[in-house]
Amino acid sequence: MKKCPFCAEEIQEDAVKCKHCGEFLNNKTPKPPGPWYFRNSAIVVGFLCVGPLALPLVWFNPRYHTVKKMVITAASLVLTYFLTIYAIESVKKILDYYKQFSGTL
Repeated sequence: MKKCPFCAEEIQEDAVKCKHCGEFLNNKTPKPPGPWYFRNSAIVVGFLCVGPLALPLVWFNPRYHTVKKMVITAASLVLTYFLTIYAIESVKKILDYYKQFSGTL
């Protein structure tokens, strides 16, 4: 009898698949979870907090392929561009609104 590397239950020596957890035992060890900053939730929170400054989290993430990295980068840059344009327009409208009432700006 040996222990399953995935669930630590006792299984047969010649077992190919664990009867408890259903994992195949083809000489692979379970992967430890990656660092917290490579989790999808951390990357999403990073984009919501600092925008495109979170792109290094995407580019250094070993689980993402190059195409996925480029798509996320392009989407982030396009979204940042349009949000910057809208922010500039809203500041201009606010300044115009206050110019009507004060006349000193």
